Amino acid sequence: MTRSWVDFRAVKANISMEMALAQYGIMLHRVNRCHIRGRCPLPTHASKNSVQSFIVNTEKNAWACHSSSCVSARGGRLGGNVLDFVASMETCSIRAAALRLQDWLGMNSDLGSSGAAVHAATEPPADPSRNGDSNRPLPFTLTGIDSRHPYLRERGISPETAQHFGIGWFPGKGSMAGRIVIPIHNEDGTLVAYAGRALGQAEPKYRFPTRFRKSLVLFNLCRAVHHGKRVVIVEGFFDCFKVRQAGIRCAVALMGCSLSRRQADLLEQHFSEAVLLLDGDKAGRAASATIAAQLVPKLSTRLVRVPEGSQPDQLSEDQIRCLCIPDYF
Repeated sequence: MTRSWVDFRAVKANISMEMALAQYGIMLHRVNRCHIRGRCPLPTHASKNSVQSFIVNTEKNAWACHSSSCVSARGGRLGGNVLDFVASMETCSIRAAALRLQDWLGMNSDLGSSGAAVHAATEPPADPSRNGDSNRPLPFTLTGIDSRHPYLRERGISPETAQHFGIGWFPGKGSMAGRIVIPIHNEDGTLVAYAGRALGQAEPKYRFPTRFRKSLVLFNLCRAVHHGKRVVIVEGFFDCFKVRQAGIRCAVALMGCSLSRRQADLLEQHFSEAVLLLDGDKAGRAASATIAAQLVPKLSTRLVRVPEGSQPDQLSEDQIRCLCIPDYF
């Protein structure tokens, strides 16, 4: 049996402690420019008096736990690098930890010593938002929208939520006729577009105005900024609606499964902590790793794993709350 090649240097150079913490859903608090700190997540931690003993130096990409239980379990060592961390979390060898990191973050297991493929795997895609400055304000608003349409009830959206977001079935004329329309505002609260969701399996599932650029805005940002510094990030509109119904008001939607530089800048400008709640399919898992890599230099980031094959809008309100705010339970 052929054993996969592991370039330990490339793994350590390209995967930060913050990315590894995000994979485990661990969110620490920033102490200063290069240090974050919080409760120790290691399974060896048993010191009840050492509440904030786990600290990460983000510049050195190193960690330490000063509790007596962790120091004793590691033979007197205070901490180590990202490989040591995963090995301790998984109770496995350093090599097994490196393979896990490669698998989680989409790194090529057959990397050469240069690690060039690692950079290709974690580098964000070309950003279409750089080709334009902003979306123009929409010169009209749609009227006659039915916020109590049966389709919304079938999707678990309450009339109160529909009215809050201004969504509903549009009976009028034009490209949005016969669709569930969703108003989209920029960060200033200016209406810049409507998205039209088809009923049933009609294609296209979503219709947007021709010149509208999703990469320039975050859906619901203009409302979310008034509800704290920890934001829940989801892929789609209905995910955002259901998160709001679960009582979490600070939520935004990417309107897709990628994060543009403009969207990342907006998140950094308005928030200090991010919870990634993307779909539980293969695409969502891959996007979570990529987006976490983009966000960890900007925000304290926690990655939440939605059950396999599920989407946030398919979860119960209790499930959403437990995933997004476990420290409240």
